[in-house]
Amino acid sequence: MIGEGFAAALAAAQEGSEAAFSQLWRDGNPALLRYLRVIAPESAEDVAGDTWLQVVRGLAGFRGDEQAWRAWLFTIARRRTIDEGRRRARRVASPLDGVPVAQLPKMQDAADAAIEQLATRSAMGLLTKLPPLQAEVILLRVVAGLGTEAVSELVGRSPGAVRVAAHRGLKRLAEILAEAGVTL
Repeated sequence: MIGEGFAAALAAAQEGSEAAFSQLWRDGNPALLRYLRVIAPESAEDVAGDTWLQVVRGLAGFRGDEQAWRAWLFTIARRRTIDEGRRRARRVASPLDGVPVAQLPKMQDAADAAIEQLATRSAMGLLTKLPPLQAEVILLRVVAGLGTEAVSELVGRSPGAVRVAAHRGLKRLAEILAEAGVTL
């Protein structure tokens, strides 16, 4: 979270400051990618790119504080994820089985390397074992830092349903960890 400097960074970004927009991106993109890697693992980077394009297009018209900014960012990401799912349903993907190994990329993705170094990969993997709503609610509450009301609006559920989903998801994560012999 940017904190007290958010209003100034937002205003500068809206006036075209690349440095200010970079600050908004550096603050929001890591959490955005973690969120997308759980709800859209096959297209997380593409959806993130589409999300930031939409942010750039709508930035001048955005009004609100940092909490509203994060809610707006994740709302756009969620909608782009839905759009990407629809696109994939209409388009058949062809496997890369016929591509020679020498032509495949050899470098590890920098974002993946950073996440791995921070030991969050295993935590994100645990979230994939939860029902989609529970995983999404936990990601939006913990990773995105959104409040119950914002998550409620974003996922189209009541605040009570969001709290229940978060509670059940966290309880299930604790059970999974206990089964694996991890104690908290």
